Amino acid sequence: MSSKKTGSCLCGKVNFEIAGEFDNFFLCHCQYCQKDTGSAHAASLFSTSAKLNWLSGQDNIQTFNLPQTRHVKSFCLTCGSAMPNIQMDGQLLVVPAGSLDDEVSIQPNAHIFVSSKADWDDNLENIAKVDKFPS
Repeated sequence: MSSKKTGSCLCGKVNFEIAGEFDNFFLCHCQYCQKDTGSAHAASLFSTSAKLNWLSGQDNIQTFNLPQTRHVKSFCLTCGSAMPNIQMDGQLLVVPAGSLDDEVSIQPNAHIFVSSKADWDDNLENIAKVDKFPS
């Protein structure tokens, strides 16, 4: 029996369900992922067998394919939240880990494209950890 995970965007207009298992979980440090997340890396889950079911808001999703690359990003048109997309002619489901409302049960497999890693993304485990916004 396959597992099911639910997810949504920040504004709540888009809701989805993933039925099945994830094959891989990568933290991608490529320059494209840095640009489209505004962060050091993207955290994406990949599956060749899981199925995506849009529960609401599918018409509020925009997909951007960066020309002449394999880089694809889907997002909510209202709030900009990263959303799942299907790539490789329907053979690959890519789900931003942060878009899931349920816990992710697998650990990342690897950091990828580390040759493009942000110069400030080093030894981050050594900086202060604060439970809420600092005062």
